Amino acid sequence: MAIRDRGKQKWQFAFGMPELIKAQRELWIDQERMKKPIIDEYEKEEFDQRICYAMEYNLSVKITIWTEGFTSDITGHIHYLNPILHQLHIELQEGEFRRIDFNDVIQVSVVD
Repeated sequence: MAIRDRGKQKWQFAFGMPELIKAQRELWIDQERMKKPIIDEYEKEEFDQRICYAMEYNLSVKITIWTEGFTSDITGHIHYLNPILHQLHIELQEGEFRRIDFNDVIQVSVVD
């Protein structure tokens, strides 16, 4: 007589409601979120100086941006500053550009 143990199957959900699974995923994602850091005027001035330095000498920059509770890093060359719309235009690769709002920038560092 063979042993008919189902293994992991007996511990998994027999029937999971999609709403419950979605709510659990959103709860896990919400636990990972962080508040937007407060950036004072001196830090903003430092960011401006680093950006101007990188534009002057055509150096690449690493910019950390905050989006809806999560941070991400973008590395590329600054192509254009738009003071009217308060945006940075960054060239990620040859011919690929991305716009970033000034308010979303958390950190700027110049990459050699």
